[in-house]
Amino acid sequence: MSRGLRSQIERQIQKAIAEGQLSGPSGEGKPLPDRSGEAFTDMATRVATRIMAEGGAAPEEFKLKEALLAARRSYDATAPEAERRLAQALIAELELRYNMAVEARRAFMKP
Repeated sequence: MSRGLRSQIERQIQKAIAEGQLSGPSGEGKPLPDRSGEAFTDMATRVATRIMAEGGAAPEEFKLKEALLAARRSYDATAPEAERRLAQALIAELELRYNMAVEARRAFMKP
């Protein structure tokens, strides 16, 4: 980045701070959400899925991912062997459904 562009950006930031435009945004003081899973996704797909999720219309893939994380936590907390086998079966089913949902989205989004 050129020095001139960098100083112009700094001036704009300082101006916004002076005018109070950067104080009180939602999430202020909280860590940024972990979006490392989006690293290999194109920008349009990321924006579209984020807008849908914030609007309460999360794709099935997101719901399955949450259920899968909950099932894995449950498996870690399960002690008896019979219950662990049931938890493993649930995890396997959720992983299959999640992978199918991911592939369906990729096939749909493919140009």
